Amino acid sequence: MLIRAGNERGYADHGWLRSRHTFSFANYFDPEHMGFRTLRVINEDRVQAGQGFGTHGHEEMEIISYVLDGEMAHKDSTGNGAVMRPGDVQRMSAGTGVLHSEFNHSSEQELHFLQIWIMPARHGIAPNYEQKAFPPEQRQGQWRRVLSPDGRNDSVSINQDVNLYLGRFAAGEQAELPPVRHAWLHVAKGEAVINGERLAAGDAAAFSPGEPIEVAGQRDAELLLFDLA
Repeated sequence: MLIRAGNERGYADHGWLRSRHTFSFANYFDPEHMGFRTLRVINEDRVQAGQGFGTHGHEEMEIISYVLDGEMAHKDSTGNGAVMRPGDVQRMSAGTGVLHSEFNHSSEQELHFLQIWIMPARHGIAPNYEQKAFPPEQRQGQWRRVLSPDGRNDSVSINQDVNLYLGRFAAGEQAELPPVRHAWLHVAKGEAVINGERLAAGDAAAFSPGEPIEVAGQRDAELLLFDLA
């Protein structure tokens, strides 16, 4: 198990936006942390009320958003528009090119969300978008598949051989892990004990195929588990 400490991540403060970068991103360059398998970006963003990312473009990237607190308004050039709330998972395949914007939908509350980039399996596809809600009861004390190559278990589909699971665990609570290959485990909120090590919000751990993984909640833990080829 290799631990990526949250307090060692890159940091950017733009006033309206405070962002932590697990991997190299924008002005934060770290040759030791360029990604993990096809997982390229995990940014933890906090956006002030009424502020956001204006219209900008992307190509050839699978972009996943997951809201932790607050509400996020999404619009893109393919005509999609939606408001995301905690527990919602959104996947936007940039493909041959897409313009989009994300704003804090609230004029009072801070928006706290994760922006995740995964490199696509196929290039040159048409841009497309999918969003689904996963209520707390589907994630409490268990692992809920929310992203997969074929949309199995009513998950969001993605153009890559990746599965993403969400789990929420109270103190001492645990559940059998789904089968994983190369695994990246990110603590989004609270604290968890992973293979005997206490990890807090922002920390992450990487695992090789066949390596044992034991996870137990320590303090209202919310976790993302990536299964990568």
